[in-house]
Amino acid sequence: MSEPQCDNLTNASSARLHLQHLLRTLFFLVLLFVFPFAHCQQVRVQSPVVVEPVVQQPHNPTKALLLSLLPGAGQVYNGQAWKIPIIYGALGGVGYFTYNYYTQMKAFKDEYLLRVNGGTPQLAGYTGYPNTSIYNLYQSNNKNFQLFVIITAAVYGLNLIDAYVFGHLYDFQVSDDLSLNLSPSLAPVAFAPLTPAPSLQLTFRF
Repeated sequence: MSEPQCDNLTNASSARLHLQHLLRTLFFLVLLFVFPFAHCQQVRVQSPVVVEPVVQQPHNPTKALLLSLLPGAGQVYNGQAWKIPIIYGALGGVGYFTYNYYTQMKAFKDEYLLRVNGGTPQLAGYTGYPNTSIYNLYQSNNKNFQLFVIITAAVYGLNLIDAYVFGHLYDFQVSDDLSLNLSPSLAPVAFAPLTPAPSLQLTFRF
């Protein structure tokens, strides 16, 4: 092979080696650039989740009192809804007697006024009664009516007081370890302190 041909082959081989080396260098640089970028894209920084503490509102006895203006509502607020039938049963009972005495009182009053003004007796079942008896019946029913008005107001007031008091006791913690123990013991005798007498000891734990 002639010398010029050998030089051409050498130059071609050298150029090929340089090209391969250049390609490897470029590939390596691309990897250095792309890999950190791709890794950064995959890593997501999550902001910390802030958990707001749940602040429990304190139980308000005044609110229980105001709610119980509607009988039973304050008891529901206090978690004592089982008292509602008792409250409405009591109010219904005294309310019935209050209304009953009112209607009788009014009937006897109208009958008495009718008679003293010269009218004819009209009250069924009492036409034969004298005027004084009709007046006494009016007075009796009037007193009972006033009494049951007071009792109705008292029952309504107890509803308010109950809601307010148990509103204060809502957060009162009672230990589950309630016990009452009865055990034998020896107690000194007043007239003979050196001679103890058998007795029973009562222990209450709360």
